[in-house]
Amino acid sequence: MMKSDLTAVTFALGLAATMSAAASEQFSAGEPGDPKQPARVVKVIMREDGKKMLFEPAYINVHKGEQIRFVLNNDGTESHEFVLATVVENRKHAQLMKKHQHMEMEHDDPNAKRLTPFTEGEIVWKFTRRGTFEYACLIPGHHEAGMHGTIDVK
Repeated sequence: MMKSDLTAVTFALGLAATMSAAASEQFSAGEPGDPKQPARVVKVIMREDGKKMLFEPAYINVHKGEQIRFVLNNDGTESHEFVLATVVENRKHAQLMKKHQHMEMEHDDPNAKRLTPFTEGEIVWKFTRRGTFEYACLIPGHHEAGMHGTIDVK
């Protein structure tokens, strides 16, 4: 087996272990919401502006226990993602994605969604913990271009 194949297999096994743990995982920012329950709707636009990439809004206030239905719109010409976690968790995950760019990782987890240009998606999330959290696009180069926002849970 070639070294690159071995690296890919090792990465895939690590990812599979992470994903199986995610089935019973507790998320730092709370938990997946119940789509059948009422939720405040927060529309989030993903787009580019010259060399900048951004989310609108870049800041969201939430109350502990509140359920939010994030309606995500990619108005940009590139794929973008919305990954909800702590700043530290997003940095670690972004480094992993950058290291394994050739693997074409896609997020469609309870706390993350990747959208192709001019598409829409949703995440329903219940914020069960107070704190400051981040939503970010972890596609290599996007976070560095400004594509991240803050959620304060009080």
